[in-house]
Amino acid sequence: MCRWLAYSGTPVLLDDVLYRPQHSLIDQSLHARMGVETTNGDGFGVGWYAWHLRTPAVIRDTGPAWSNRNLREIADHVRSSLFFAHVRASTGTTVQQTNCHPFRHGRWLWMHNGAISGFHDLRRDLMLTVDPALFPALEGTTDSEVMFHVALTFGLDGDPPGAVARMAGLVERLGHEHGVAQPLQMTVAVTDGERVWFFRYSSGGDSRSLYYSSRVDDVRALHPDLAFLRHVSEETRLVVSEPLGDLPGVWNAVPESSYGVVQPGRDLLRHFEPEPV
Repeated sequence: MCRWLAYSGTPVLLDDVLYRPQHSLIDQSLHARMGVETTNGDGFGVGWYAWHLRTPAVIRDTGPAWSNRNLREIADHVRSSLFFAHVRASTGTTVQQTNCHPFRHGRWLWMHNGAISGFHDLRRDLMLTVDPALFPALEGTTDSEVMFHVALTFGLDGDPPGAVARMAGLVERLGHEHGVAQPLQMTVAVTDGERVWFFRYSSGGDSRSLYYSSRVDDVRALHPDLAFLRHVSEETRLVVSEPLGDLPGVWNAVPESSYGVVQPGRDLLRHFEPEPV
């Protein structure tokens, strides 16, 4: 599958999160501990927001993240308060730039770990659901990008949890119609540049790993020696496929069949289930 992280909070250099932690995303691209595959070298992508621009920047490449000089250069010089990063292990679709995450549409970013089982049989029906106005924006061949555009079609702009629930409901209905017992496996992150929504769900109730960071003040109390925490706000959060280190009290598993919202003020964590379509 894949590994990803979402950061929201005090502006930091990408390097602080992508490279510096003990078990950083770059380390996970070579040595994932909780993924189906240990190595995630089939491409990578980073998307970030700048304070003066409404839409995010995105870079994607087909090579492994651990040896990419351009990513290393960008990480040392780009500072952002909200960014996504993803390292890919293909589940069967082509290794090409347009298949790398995160995917972008307007102000939205989307990334996914997991798969639609039997996607090649479901693909036509799913793509026919996509709003004709959105269809030209589909560039690659992955289930992840189709999921994004189906969610956009189902109202992601106004109701992200509902749109993702309807997308998941459609995937499961079509999967069952094609004889697929457990059609959907997903951990998804999506953002409009202000809030981050994250989802952990699978048809079989055995979803891929997903964690969120504890409140900064709680982590400071547990680990007062961490210099990095002196400079970040109480609003700073990370959502990750697997923890970036082993410090106790920092990482919390997202419960099965749940979704969360990272936002100004109080964050949310709620039950998630597909909505029949």
